[in-house]
Amino acid sequence: MNIIIAGIHTGIGKTICSAIICQALGYDYWKPVQAGDLANSDSLFIKKNVTNEDCFIHPERFRLSIPASPHYAAIQDGIEIRPSDFILPKTTKPLAIETAGGIMSPFSNNFLNIDLIQQFNLPVILVSNNYLGSINHTLLTVNALLQKNIAIKGLVFSGEAVESTRAFILQHTQLPVLFSIPLFEKIDSDTIANFAKTVSINL
Repeated sequence: MNIIIAGIHTGIGKTICSAIICQALGYDYWKPVQAGDLANSDSLFIKKNVTNEDCFIHPERFRLSIPASPHYAAIQDGIEIRPSDFILPKTTKPLAIETAGGIMSPFSNNFLNIDLIQQFNLPVILVSNNYLGSINHTLLTVNALLQKNIAIKGLVFSGEAVESTRAFILQHTQLPVLFSIPLFEKIDSDTIANFAKTVSINL
């Protein structure tokens, strides 16, 4: 099953979640839009830290030069990103698609991440993290996806575990937890591989 890995905010742990899924299940990886940090892109993180040889990393559709909201970064590069620009890569294996930023992050004035998710018509794994405001961001993200009739496969909690926050989110969303990613002291291929062995997930 192809899946979309989305987050409640930017820098939330989507790429680490993607790496774990690609390592554990041999998924291919695709990040359609990379905004900035091209020398240390999320695709390069997957290439460096996923050792499962079944994982193929598909090239980004857009590689924008500055680390900013994709719509602004695209303007600076003289690009207009349109829905018609995106076609799923051809592959015989399941594909993990990582979004750029939160689901309401824009690609252009009238084209948001959530619109691309709806266009692909694939279920979402939603990555949440604990910080002041994360309950609000998680519930708003879940509601936005459901309003668009986008299926949510489940939640992945990433980083520091706060049980009260987690319990509140689960109570109000009634979504399953697929797995939880601890706050790793070091993130490298060994860390990803060892943790992936502990993950039991059927997508």
